[in-house]
Amino acid sequence: MTERQVQLRLGVGAIAMALFLAAIAIPNWVSSPSNVGNIVLSPLFWPYVLAGFAGLTGLGLVIAGLREAAQDPAPETDDHAHGPAWRRLAGMAVFMLLTMYALPRLGMVLTTMLLFAATAFLVRTRHPVTAVICALLVPLVLYGFFAHVAGVAIPQGEVIRLP
Repeated sequence: MTERQVQLRLGVGAIAMALFLAAIAIPNWVSSPSNVGNIVLSPLFWPYVLAGFAGLTGLGLVIAGLREAAQDPAPETDDHAHGPAWRRLAGMAVFMLLTMYALPRLGMVLTTMLLFAATAFLVRTRHPVTAVICALLVPLVLYGFFAHVAGVAIPQGEVIRLP
C-alpha cells in the first residue's frame, strides 16, 4: 500500500468518525444539563471540539493524499515486521480495559497518572524523565483547575482523597 493510499484511507476514516461523533454519538450519548452557564464547562463542548479536530485532521490527510503523486505500490513487506506495532495496539487495549476498572477504585487523577506513564513507556518515549514529570503534574494541575477554579467535581477514588 502506498503512502498516498494510507493517507486517503486514514483521512476518510477520520472524517467518517468525526461525522459519526458529531451527528450520532455526542447528541445521543453525552448528557448535559440545560442550565450550564459557561459553554466551556458543558459536557458537550469538548467532545464536539475533538470531533471537529478529528474532521479537520482527516480533511488535511485527504488533501495531502490527493496532492501526492500516484506511485507504484510499495513492495510487500514481511508480516513479522509489524509484530511490535500489534503488541503496542494490544497493550493500549489492555490499558483501556484497566482504566475502566481502575477509575472507580483509584480515582481519575491517580488513574490518569498511571495511564500516562504506562503509555509513554509502551511507546518507548525518548524522554522518559519528561514523561514521568508530565504524568505527575498534568493530572494534578487539571484537577486543581477543575476542582478549585471551575468548581467541577472530579471523581475521587478509594485510595487517595485530594483536597
